[in-house]
Amino acid sequence: MQDILIIMLRTIILYWVILGILRIMGKREVGELSIFDLVVFLLIAEVAAFALDDPHSNFIHALVPMVMLLIIQIGVSYFSLKSKKFRDAMEGEPSIIMKEGIINEKEMRKQRYNLDDLLQQLREQQIGSIRSVSYAFLEPSGNLSVFKKEEEQYVFPLIIDGDIQQEHLERIGKSEKWLREELEKQSIMNVEKIFYCSYEEDALYIQIKTSF
Repeated sequence: MQDILIIMLRTIILYWVILGILRIMGKREVGELSIFDLVVFLLIAEVAAFALDDPHSNFIHALVPMVMLLIIQIGVSYFSLKSKKFRDAMEGEPSIIMKEGIINEKEMRKQRYNLDDLLQQLREQQIGSIRSVSYAFLEPSGNLSVFKKEEEQYVFPLIIDGDIQQEHLERIGKSEKWLREELEKQSIMNVEKIFYCSYEEDALYIQIKTSF
């Protein structure tokens, strides 16, 4: 009877501890979890299961790893906000699976993403023909983002958090030299001051960082 009461008490405590950890980690839908988030959740679940499995084990030994995982997750989130390169290394970048109705077979092999998965996700978005697709991106979460030809087209960001996106410049047929010259025309000499920049309707859309 005593063991049952201990397990019940631990369950209540763990419920609120895990709920608090998840709230601190931030709001994300299950389908949008990064690989790192998923690893943290699995480890927390494993630690919680260990604490409930043995009522005679030291409960503090279960709480310490959870707190450590929370600290690690907050640290990773902080550095992810500060550095796009770090964010890409931890969470990955979106992959272009389709362009102008053409399937990128090489990228699909690289991502281990098969045609059945692609066609299923296109059907889920009510897209019957691949020829109607302008761009399709496989997001780090595994979701497929699709832009149809007759709808508003995707705009490639040229600068994100002060980092120039070389691949995106190449995709729109521009160079870094051109970008810097255009920024200088607007009296912007330091790209690190730019939070977001894109090229839309033959003009640069620029948002400066509020804190630099």
